[in-house]
Amino acid sequence: QVQLAESGGGLVQPGGSLRLSCAASGSIFGLPKMDWYRQAPGKERELVADISSSGITNYADSVKGRVTISRDNAKNTMYLQMNSLKPEDTAVYYCKLRHISGIDFWGQGTQVTVSS
Repeated sequence: QVQLAESGGGLVQPGGSLRLSCAASGSIFGLPKMDWYRQAPGKERELVADISSSGITNYADSVKGRVTISRDNAKNTMYLQMNSLKPEDTAVYYCKLRHISGIDFWGQGTQVTVSS
């Protein structure tokens, strides 16, 4: 089993910044691929960014240039630095880990609200 715990969400004004964290624990083998997703009210869950075991990153067009995904392998923790936040970034943000078994594990989510 794998447990994922997101933190760092909150209320921020437009143009502000937040740093989300996702701490992984449990039966983790190697350096699994990890992703950040988000889901806004009434919308489908969408990929925000992902990072491979070797550190290769990928971003959704909607966040490119504003968001940076990173990981600290020694701490089994992934981060999402979000800058220049917009109201449309408001969503619940989830982290996902692709286990070596092929099973995807999800965190419980952390709310990000961008509003003045």
